[in-house]
Amino acid sequence: MTVTPLGIPRRLLEFTLDGEPVRAPEGSTILDACRAAGKDVPTLCEGDTLTPKNACRVCVVEVEGSRTLVPACSRRAEPGMQVRTGTERARHSRKVVLELLASSVDLSTTPRVAEWLKEYEAKPDRFGPDAARVNEEPKVDNDLYVRDYDKCILCYKCVDACGDQWQNTFAISVAGRGFDARIAVEHDAPLTDSACVYCGNCIEVCPTGALSFKSEFDMRAAGAWDESRQTRTTTVCAYCGVGCNLTLHVQDNEIVKVTSPHDNPVTHGNLCIKGRFGYQHVQNRD
Repeated sequence: MTVTPLGIPRRLLEFTLDGEPVRAPEGSTILDACRAAGKDVPTLCEGDTLTPKNACRVCVVEVEGSRTLVPACSRRAEPGMQVRTGTERARHSRKVVLELLASSVDLSTTPRVAEWLKEYEAKPDRFGPDAARVNEEPKVDNDLYVRDYDKCILCYKCVDACGDQWQNTFAISVAGRGFDARIAVEHDAPLTDSACVYCGNCIEVCPTGALSFKSEFDMRAAGAWDESRQTRTTTVCAYCGVGCNLTLHVQDNEIVKVTSPHDNPVTHGNLCIKGRFGYQHVQNRD
């Protein structure tokens, strides 16, 4: 039986969304309201367990009276607000952002990007073969996870998850400026020499696959990774008494990675090193 927490009731705000009157709980973002109304507004940097960073600007919408387009992921809904999500101006902005991202980094493992490129008729190739690309080799310096910054869009979600929003380890930060800006650890050292505690919460929030399980990285390289053949089973971690929920991703009767439900009141998607990576004993056949 699913138990829904009652919480404190929130006052409903009334405003207009694409010409239709809608209601949203006080404190909701425009993106929350769009999703509740069944409107598909694309976003890359938004995460349901983190404070919005407004980094990718793919979710911009038009608000009457606003001089510029506003990010739907962070702009709070206001009474009487008039929001338009599919105007020519908003769609053109999303198209250009998608083109700039896809021309500079590898978005091949980013969910739904191929669909959005087609929907907005984005053509990353129009910048020509001389367009600057990140072109970094994956950093494989441990047995747990891989950092492939050629896929990084600098959404800062890993920095926030490692910092004061969740883990408080502060092993990850941004180094460099402009096009040379990179996600890095202290002095760009190997991960094994950093303050990283290998909780993997940065992997949980990464939207592009720039951070991934070593098991997933190896299987993708071998052409064996197939999410259509994977099952997901949520269980309780057996390492301690906290009661963290684990979602086991299983392919061909082998656990290939572990995540955690974001709506779980204990973990909110976060785990420790044992919960996220300590599953090998389960499938030891010796």
